[in-house]
Amino acid sequence: IMDLKKSVRDEWIFHPSGFEGSRKGVDIIRNPKFNKGMAFNLKERQLLGIHGLLPPSILSQDIQVKRVKNSINMKPNDLEKYIYLMGLQDRNEKLFYRVVADYLEELMPIIYTPVVGLACQKYGHIFRRPRGLFISLHDKGNVKSILKSWPEIDVKAIVFTDGERILGLGDLGCYGMGIPVGKLSLYTACAGVKPSHCLPVMIDVGTNNKTLLDDPFYIGIRRPRESGPAYDDLIAEFMEAAAERYGETTLMQFEDFGNRNAFRLLDKFRNQYCTFNDDIQGTAAVTLAGLITATKLTKKRLSDNVFLFQGAGEAAIGIASLIVNALTEEGLAESEARKKIWLVDSKGLVVKNRPEGAINEHKEPFAHDHKSIQTLAEVVKVIKPTAIIGVAAISRAFTKEIIEDMAKTNEKPIIFALSNPTAKSECTFEEAYNYTNGKCIFASGSPFPPITTKSGKKLVPGQGNNAYIFPGVALGVIAAASKTIPESTFLVAAKSLAAQVTNDDLSEGRVYPPLTDIRKVSRKIAIDVVDHSYDINVAARLPRPKDTAEL
Repeated sequence: IMDLKKSVRDEWIFHPSGFEGSRKGVDIIRNPKFNKGMAFNLKERQLLGIHGLLPPSILSQDIQVKRVKNSINMKPNDLEKYIYLMGLQDRNEKLFYRVVADYLEELMPIIYTPVVGLACQKYGHIFRRPRGLFISLHDKGNVKSILKSWPEIDVKAIVFTDGERILGLGDLGCYGMGIPVGKLSLYTACAGVKPSHCLPVMIDVGTNNKTLLDDPFYIGIRRPRESGPAYDDLIAEFMEAAAERYGETTLMQFEDFGNRNAFRLLDKFRNQYCTFNDDIQGTAAVTLAGLITATKLTKKRLSDNVFLFQGAGEAAIGIASLIVNALTEEGLAESEARKKIWLVDSKGLVVKNRPEGAINEHKEPFAHDHKSIQTLAEVVKVIKPTAIIGVAAISRAFTKEIIEDMAKTNEKPIIFALSNPTAKSECTFEEAYNYTNGKCIFASGSPFPPITTKSGKKLVPGQGNNAYIFPGVALGVIAAASKTIPESTFLVAAKSLAAQVTNDDLSEGRVYPPLTDIRKVSRKIAIDVVDHSYDINVAARLPRPKDTAEL
């Protein structure tokens, strides 16, 4: 706040335009990239020609942060908080990221999961101002021209979706744009990637969600979802055009694609471009990190465990595949490592020659010789897993019976209820704790409140949030200018994250570091990713720096 005791007469500067109304000044206060709100000092106001366009008081960013936080606290619900924060991002970028950084643990659930899921469901109804690029099926053949519409030319990271599988909510079509916007906000808030280097993109190919097609506020093209050659051609055109415009080392992150497209597009492009799929690979890394940390509490090796997945989609297959990589590092043959992993899908236990069928090429490596079992509860009784991992977005799939059975056969059962948003979680922390008599090692996808034990000890549930992984991986990939992102990168990231969990964290029940430390965590992951990129010769930024941290 301005010191009113100090004379400001000497600070008065006459603007060369004579204060005739500077277009440049008005543009600056309306541009979120440059706007500082009421933090412009008197000299700046005079030189920019905005004196009189702002109230006379000069408020520091610290004071503005307090005002924003006060405004957030007055909002009646989380969706209103989300709308307010997105409005702030549209007005004053620096202030937005300062607020998020200062209150990250409290606000991450607002700007990302779980609230972003609700925001996506209502995206057309709360739409205020477009963010990012919208490329539709009608733009096929003209994607290069669309990319030229984006004002920033130094783009380092793109997050793009087709909206087919938004969190656990299904096909939200163009309403899914909230996910790339939210992800890239965390690139900046968690890893310090410049907002101007980030580009969210919606690839709109229609939707099969009839509710949206009938919604008068729907913002996308009104047609059934394209699934033929035109779809593949549009994705390929976008990838090629983005690499041509921004460079071959531009990071392009697939986000919330449907299972079929997620796997095949990743397989198709992973060796051509600097790309990864966070739902497959990011989820895998954060889950593996939690499992590695859990071994510190169980006093077992990772290879001593039996892992049972509720779900057999992209998240489950991604996690299972990365676990196999980690187990082979411990000395198991790949075939033996796969035997440690079991999947349950909508038709029951995934086994060879299952009468119910539905064993696709991605599930097949984890289909074992075993009798068919239809229910998760029966599978738990028969297989006796040490860890159950929920990634099917089936609310309360981990019943009291299942959790109690886990406690009967394990001294410290590992229960990871990872589905998002909160309403889709397989169980709550309180349920897992109570049904195991406090024995469980727990992590969830969405946040749950801490528990206070009878002895007065506070236990904090681990949140297996991909935000622990993708910002750090992205920062490392950008810093090294990696040409591709091999699978080994995510094993490195998982180990880096697990290594940062302290004994104090473990004593509180955490299997991940506190979210308040996420910038430090992301930086360490980025350093490890950069070193790995140079070690395996995918880094294009040469020569290799002597000190990776300085890069």
